[in-house]
Amino acid sequence: MKNIHAIILYGLVAVLFVLFFLNQNGSASGQEGASSQDRPRGFFQRSVSSSQGEDEKEPRVKLFDLPEKLAFAGERVPLDRMDIKERFEREVYVNAFWESNMLLMMKRSAKYLPTIEKILAEYNIPEDFKYVAMIESGLQNVVSPAGARGFWQFMEGTAKDYGLEVNREVDERYDFEKATHAACKYLQQSYAKFGKWTSVAASYNIGQTGLRRRMNDQQQPDYYELLLNKETGRYMFRVLAFKEIFEHPEKYGFHLEEEDYYHMPALKTLVIKNTQKDLAEWAIKNGTNYKQLKIYNPWLRTPKLTVRKGREYHIKLPAD
Repeated sequence: MKNIHAIILYGLVAVLFVLFFLNQNGSASGQEGASSQDRPRGFFQRSVSSSQGEDEKEPRVKLFDLPEKLAFAGERVPLDRMDIKERFEREVYVNAFWESNMLLMMKRSAKYLPTIEKILAEYNIPEDFKYVAMIESGLQNVVSPAGARGFWQFMEGTAKDYGLEVNREVDERYDFEKATHAACKYLQQSYAKFGKWTSVAASYNIGQTGLRRRMNDQQQPDYYELLLNKETGRYMFRVLAFKEIFEHPEKYGFHLEEEDYYHMPALKTLVIKNTQKDLAEWAIKNGTNYKQLKIYNPWLRTPKLTVRKGREYHIKLPAD
């Protein structure tokens, strides 16, 4: 009996050894077959290097060649100071290695940035402020824990101060074009107070009064010389990191072609001058549906729209 048991045991060991050998060969051949040419267009590819040559199987991440000079809205960033350089590098690495978020932001940018850039130019606001909208919302109609909403993250009171309609049925903070106009008015007012675009951008996060108070308390007029709360202290460096990555995407491993980007379709404008008790029904009568109506008019907050005397609302829908 002992001999039979020993034979069975040796047989099982032999079978396991053969299976392990076959599995190792299959894994190796699978790895060799996945060439870079098999990757889909627009694929994110991180640059890697090896400390022990090309045969090293465990690559390490390669450091980025970060710029020695940088500016925001034409104003110099003091990267020659070690603390400034370190804070900037932190935001570059944090955002460049959050690949999914950055890829989607890049794809989304072609849909909204042309309009935002045009509106900024109308108010003589430097184009770099488009990156403020990016870090505020990711170019999406998001809601903050504090209740700020839309691309430019307006609180309700501030939105009304700058001409946006906010009520139960209509919230123009969700209209990215009108919200951009309102943001430009704020930025213009802020520049009249501070005279520096860097301070203007920082005030968008902490508020004009908050920034002025800290400047007075610390007797420093320069953002880069101020000790600020964590969020505001990182704010400008996040803006700068987005600018650097968006202006040099391939340098940071992002390779997108024109067809990879999202684009806004050609839109037509319909005017509503009378109260609509059922917007779904109105949409169908006008050759579309409630879903499309809400996609292109997210500022409509309820299934109905009350139009007061002397008012009218412009609805955007795909032209085709």
